[in-house]
Amino acid sequence: MQLRHLEVFHAIMQVGSVTGAARMLDTSQSSVSKVLQHFELQLGLPLFERKARKLYPTPEARRLYQETDGLVAHLQGVRRLAATLSQHPGDVLRVAATPSIAGAVLAPAVIAWRRRFPHMRCELSTYHTNDIVARLLLGEADIGLSLQDPRHAGIGASVLAEHVVMVAAPALTWPRAACAAPLPVAALTGELIGLADSDPVGALVRAALNAQDLDPVCSTVVQTHQLAVALVAAGHGMALVDPFTAASMDPSVVQTRQCAPAMPVSMFLLVREYAVLADPARALAQHIAKAACASLKPLV
Repeated sequence: MQLRHLEVFHAIMQVGSVTGAARMLDTSQSSVSKVLQHFELQLGLPLFERKARKLYPTPEARRLYQETDGLVAHLQGVRRLAATLSQHPGDVLRVAATPSIAGAVLAPAVIAWRRRFPHMRCELSTYHTNDIVARLLLGEADIGLSLQDPRHAGIGASVLAEHVVMVAAPALTWPRAACAAPLPVAALTGELIGLADSDPVGALVRAALNAQDLDPVCSTVVQTHQLAVALVAAGHGMALVDPFTAASMDPSVVQTRQCAPAMPVSMFLLVREYAVLADPARALAQHIAKAACASLKPLV
């Protein structure tokens, strides 16, 4: 079995035809057909049924696809890393951030950073934490930003800013003076917009609720904190969100206040372990920390 066999096999499994696989792999149809035939010959069994110019995987093909999916993904990652190393990463600063951080603090930080580096290319992208870790390890990102320390052996994490989880509610939910006092989690009555199980803030919230034997109604569950506060602004209910997203809200539309017990949230700078950041990356990290801390000042 050769790696090329697996590449062609996976491409056909994904698109369902030799033509589509050839297009995906940027090669000829005849080349794809020959590789597939050779692979099937080596295995001693057919992997696809041919019907009306379409290829339908056999049960054996489906099992083989599941067993080799991780291997092919790893191979693709190695090739991306090789392509990255052959380029000139020093000419560009690549930042990968979770959506909450990107929407709340990146804009003012980049504007301040630009005064010193007006001509340097800066690429900003959003991913979930696991994907940020993968991009850092593959050399596809220079710095990462997350509300979660991934605790990965190949990743270094340092705190840029910290505060606590905030309750977000539609405007006029509470008297203005009441927002200065933390809201007990037991007071989270009515519809509560939930966060996905994989969300680090969502995990904190669930632990706090479980500790008090509370089980609020969460008919709507979202992936991002921005979507949560957008639903809050539309009057859908209350949500517990990270402080950076909460601080970016218009107080005339969304009210925010701390909750009790307090649930600490940190913004982490993620880099490859033992990586020495270039001056532009260090400078941007400093501006992000300043922007994050400044954004938190209006919060009680």
